[in-house]
Amino acid sequence: MPLLQPKTANTILYCRDWQATVAFYRDRLRLPVTFASDWFVEFELTPGARLSIADERRATIRSSGGAGITLTLQVDDADAAWQTLHAAGIAVGKLKDHAWGARVFYLRDPEGHRLEVWSAAP
Repeated sequence: MPLLQPKTANTILYCRDWQATVAFYRDRLRLPVTFASDWFVEFELTPGARLSIADERRATIRSSGGAGITLTLQVDDADAAWQTLHAAGIAVGKLKDHAWGARVFYLRDPEGHRLEVWSAAP
């Protein structure tokens, strides 16, 4: 049995460009907000996963500028997700097939964090 049994998981991204990054996840990707204050916004990714955006000016942790972070999001159909995001005017990379059996593409948020969107290869 695991020593910890979390009910949810939350990744917190500390950002210099907090307003633009919040707007990207809230307005461009249309993720539902579960909590918001004047420096911290939490989004629901799934019932058990959250993504939070924190203003580094109000936190003790500084932005990494997107370095060394990839948020990996599994979807049912990467091709359909790519089409939807592209049609919404969001800059997305090319679709690729990975050796590990996935269809994948990448995009970046305003802070530079890389998002990997993938589904099982057909």
